[in-house]
Amino acid sequence: MTDSAIASGKKKSLASGAIVYLASNILNASIPFLLLPILTRHLEPSEYGQVAMFQLLISALTAFVGLNAVGAANRKYFDEDARKEMPSYIGACFQILAVSFLLVSVFLLIFQDWLAGALGLSPIWILLAAVSSGASFVVRMRLGQWQVRKQALKYGALQILLSLFNGTLSLVLVLALSYGPEGPMAGQTVASIIVGGIALLLLIKDGLVHFSLRLDQVKDALSFGVPLIPHIGGAFLLSTVDRFFINKHLGLDSAGVYMVAVQITMAMSICFDAFNKAYVPWLFERLRANDSATKRRIVKWTYAYFVIVLMMAGMAFLAGPYAITLIAGEKYAAAGAIIGILTLGQAFQGMYLMVTNYIFFSKKTARLSMVTIFSGVLNVGLLLLLIPILGLQGAAISFVLAMAIRFVSTWWLASISHPMPWFNFRNKEV
Repeated sequence: MTDSAIASGKKKSLASGAIVYLASNILNASIPFLLLPILTRHLEPSEYGQVAMFQLLISALTAFVGLNAVGAANRKYFDEDARKEMPSYIGACFQILAVSFLLVSVFLLIFQDWLAGALGLSPIWILLAAVSSGASFVVRMRLGQWQVRKQALKYGALQILLSLFNGTLSLVLVLALSYGPEGPMAGQTVASIIVGGIALLLLIKDGLVHFSLRLDQVKDALSFGVPLIPHIGGAFLLSTVDRFFINKHLGLDSAGVYMVAVQITMAMSICFDAFNKAYVPWLFERLRANDSATKRRIVKWTYAYFVIVLMMAGMAFLAGPYAITLIAGEKYAAAGAIIGILTLGQAFQGMYLMVTNYIFFSKKTARLSMVTIFSGVLNVGLLLLLIPILGLQGAAISFVLAMAIRFVSTWWLASISHPMPWFNFRNKEV
């Protein structure tokens, strides 16, 4: 087989993988998206705000339950000893999950009353958020091991199964049993537990889990994951904590309206995430080969991607307000004023994904954490300044500015972590 034929096959592999991920992401996201018009018509904005607060807490716990060991296991696959070491390595990651889950649960038990008051939730949901986060770790471990092996169909099937369970349970609890905001929260928790159990069984079936006390592997996973805690924390401050400040300054009603706008703009995020899932294994293989001509082509494609993403954001400013009323109903019409701004922020998120992969490949995650935590703290400062003045629009503007700064800063960091011909991609030599 000629080099050109091999290259063509690899391009087709990337394209087919991206298509499968995109299709599964669309199906996966379409389930809660289709539920949105139903739930918003049966839940008041304040009740939808409670759902937003529960999801906010789960997002906050993600950095601590499991200590980001899923990313360490995904990166381990590309090491030379991966085939032999992977089962015990994943076993070490689950040991980290068990200990971290226990410590987080103790912390939540101690502070559950304060957290319940701050978030507007019953204390039981504070503890169930940790359970949901732990189960989600297991699901992400199974999905990650399929992703690095380019098994997109299996990835998509489990992802869709999780959404189906979540959506079905939420509908039954809200419509048939009149559970109110507890319906979506219970649906998410129970679905995570069920699918998490399935994911664990599938990992064991494939021989990818072996439990033994390997402190060297525990240390290696922690060395990858712990430096990412500020990064995940920064990401939380960037994309999730705004709901807390909206609730604090404007009330649960506004938090619910804002959450609806965020969910609709996630349509762009679905496309970015789908492409990135197929792109990461493809990119890492080529970075490992260290070919100058390939690097130049990657840079050209990246710039084309940036242009497409910004054009998508521009369209959202025009169509977004109409989409809000059509999908969520008149009670949430105020979200129309911010949907375009939030979509621009999602565009910067998509551009960020294209440059952050170089930092993960170089394993210099501590640097990334510095950028993300800085951007997150900046977002908090902007939220405190702009929400009292501009309301929901202030929150949306804070999000865009912080995401733009994170993208530019991460791009610069990527350029020094793993040099690419960003400004001389037309030259023959890198």
